[in-house]
Amino acid sequence: MTDLKRRRFLKGAGTAGLAGAAAAVASPAIAQSMPDIKWRLTSSFPKSLDTLYGGGEQMAKYVNEMTDGKFQISVFAAGEIVPGLQAMDAVSAGTVEMCHTAPYYYFGKDETWAFGSCLPFGFNARGQNSWWHEGGGEKLLNEFYGKSKIYGIPAGNTGAQMGGWFNKEIKTPADLKGVKMRIGGFAGRVMEKLGLVPQQIAGGEIYQALEKGTIDAAEWVGPYDDEKLGFQKVTKYYYYPGWWEGGPQLQAFTNLDKWNELPKAYKAILQSAGQRTNDWMLSAYDNKNPPALRRLLAGGTQLRPFPPEVMAACYKASQELFAETSAKNENFKKVYESYSAYQKDQYLWWQVTELTFDAFMASQINK
Repeated sequence: MTDLKRRRFLKGAGTAGLAGAAAAVASPAIAQSMPDIKWRLTSSFPKSLDTLYGGGEQMAKYVNEMTDGKFQISVFAAGEIVPGLQAMDAVSAGTVEMCHTAPYYYFGKDETWAFGSCLPFGFNARGQNSWWHEGGGEKLLNEFYGKSKIYGIPAGNTGAQMGGWFNKEIKTPADLKGVKMRIGGFAGRVMEKLGLVPQQIAGGEIYQALEKGTIDAAEWVGPYDDEKLGFQKVTKYYYYPGWWEGGPQLQAFTNLDKWNELPKAYKAILQSAGQRTNDWMLSAYDNKNPPALRRLLAGGTQLRPFPPEVMAACYKASQELFAETSAKNENFKKVYESYSAYQKDQYLWWQVTELTFDAFMASQINK
């Protein structure tokens, strides 16, 4: 072998050796920095609702993919570990590490929980995201959640919801008096001011209550989910908009001790997975609601807008309720001051461009 060939051979062997050594060292080092973790996530939703329950599944899938299977989250439907409306309590107590839920389900414990989802006449989906990420919402609410040993991550949004199903037409605020409606949280209290009788019923039990006449009306989400639950079979009038849920956010709640134990990389991965789930769910509803609405209308559902007089009366009642709640609940007052101030700026901007553009496009397409 000539000196030139020998030098080339040694150079090549050295490069290959270094690369092999790097691969041998790097792979174990990366693996060692990502511990094997297995968590359980309890959902507030039944498996039949592939968009809502699917949010928990999507988040678990993203975490699994981003950690190459090192961080596995098993998802359980409402009732498999605890009832859907007890998901947050199970996380707080450490019974499970995570849950996927709507924070306003825990409104009865403290009205401040509602901000994690929405308030009546509150943000749309984009506004809710903006307030959480840029307007101080994340810091304020995780300070509040921390009192219950919870850490919250946004993980879904349905977009603006429908106003619900009624057995009779609603033409004036007086038509709400005496109506027994499945509606909870702040919306229920607002409606109470107008004489409606709110009922808190889990999603899987609404159909039977409507069918038996236990309730006269019900709201859930929108055309796709409502059709799946069969409300169109037992009631006729379908109202919009759901002014109490303009952009309701779902969240993945993690037990605070478990959250604090996670490596920084896993915390970042959970945050990223939550954001991807947020995008996925909103996109899924925007895709599935239009054809579902067409099917409902073709089947005889009567679509109705809430009359302006009804909307105005509900808005007035909601503002009164926020003032009353702020006067007696310091937690609520602190968050509401941030929320309402940010909302004013948001709608100042939206009415200039987004609202004008959308209204024009809708008018043109409807021609």
